[in-house]
Formats: sequence, C-alpha cells, structure tokens
Amino acid sequence: MFGNLGAGEIILIVLVILLLFGAKKIPELARGLGKGMSEFKKGLKDVEKEIKERDDEKKVENKS
Repeated sequence: MFGNLGAGEIILIVLVILLLFGAKKIPELARGLGKGMSEFKKGLKDVEKEIKERDDEKKVENKS
C-alpha cells in the first residue's frame, strides 16, 4: 500500500495531519478508525457466515 512512499514523504504526511487536526484529536481519530474497522470486519464475517449457511442448505436440498 505504501510501497511507493519514501520516509520523507511519510514524515510530511504525518506533519500535515498534525497541523490539520492537532495532537489532541489524533487519538480520537485513531480510536474511531479502529472501531470502524472492527465493525466492518464483524459485518464481513456475518455475511460470510450467512453465505456459507445458505450454501449448506442448498446442498442438503439437492441431496433430498
């Protein structure tokens, strides 16, 4: 994902984020991002589980 970015560019991005949001807001933003990712992963697992259950039901119906 960050394969094309060098150390100088990453430092510049971090400095811009610090200037825009301030040091106090960054932990809040990171916490919110973490919660969002967690919810996304949970939703993805639920969808995968539902798809697998429907596939299992179809297999049972086809055997009958």
